[in-house]
Amino acid sequence: MADTVLYEVSDGLATITLNRPEAMNAMDTATKVALRDAAREAAGDDGVRAILLTAAGERAFCVGQDLKEHIGLLAADKESGEGRTMSTVREHYNPIVRALTGAAKPVVAGVNGVAAGAGFGFALAADYRVVAETAAFNTSFAGVALTADSGVSWTLPRVVGPSRAADLLLFPRSISAREAYDLGIANKLVPAAELRAEAEKVARALAAGPTLAYAALKESLAFGLTHSLDETLEKEDELQARAGSSEDHTIAVQAFVAKEKPKYLGR
Repeated sequence: MADTVLYEVSDGLATITLNRPEAMNAMDTATKVALRDAAREAAGDDGVRAILLTAAGERAFCVGQDLKEHIGLLAADKESGEGRTMSTVREHYNPIVRALTGAAKPVVAGVNGVAAGAGFGFALAADYRVVAETAAFNTSFAGVALTADSGVSWTLPRVVGPSRAADLLLFPRSISAREAYDLGIANKLVPAAELRAEAEKVARALAAGPTLAYAALKESLAFGLTHSLDETLEKEDELQARAGSSEDHTIAVQAFVAKEKPKYLGR
């Protein structure tokens, strides 16, 4: 894994840190590959009960595609006639977003600075976003004559509504942390100096929680957005039966009766 993405697992929490602060954590090819591999590893590791995605530095969470590398790749494509540059969506961005949204465990994004383009998409792919008061968001795509990728055309309208999403995509602009909170993009605002500690606190609390129940909640929320009420009720029945047979449910009920705090096992 490239050192532009750091990966660490501690007490059930996988922390993925974008580590190109000098480039505002822009996505060059090596970083995209490393982030894809880290996201897949965290999602597929049964010992990981929550994922924290954050970034090094103070200026940026991730500004999306590294345009300095991108322009060189476009020139090479024209010369070779291969047209491989835009395959990065299929090869990198799509697998990253699928790993985060499809992980059977909670994903927290600690947004320390600007999240633009694909960086915005990665933040939206998380289940919970802790955002520094100095951070900002920008869809960016139309500003460089591109359409949405990294799942933004799916996640953004579900967070802010289709009309607002169209506005933000057609007329890219910087969205302050406060406006992001008002729009529902940010779940929690904190002072910049406290961002990493607070995001880790939230993620560790989730890592210590009932993992199977969280996975079922993620699945039911995604299902309910695209299915009828009757279909969703059937899905809830299926998922509740699964959650009800878990060890963590028994632990929770026993702790409630004993007036104790449950100690979940994640199974």
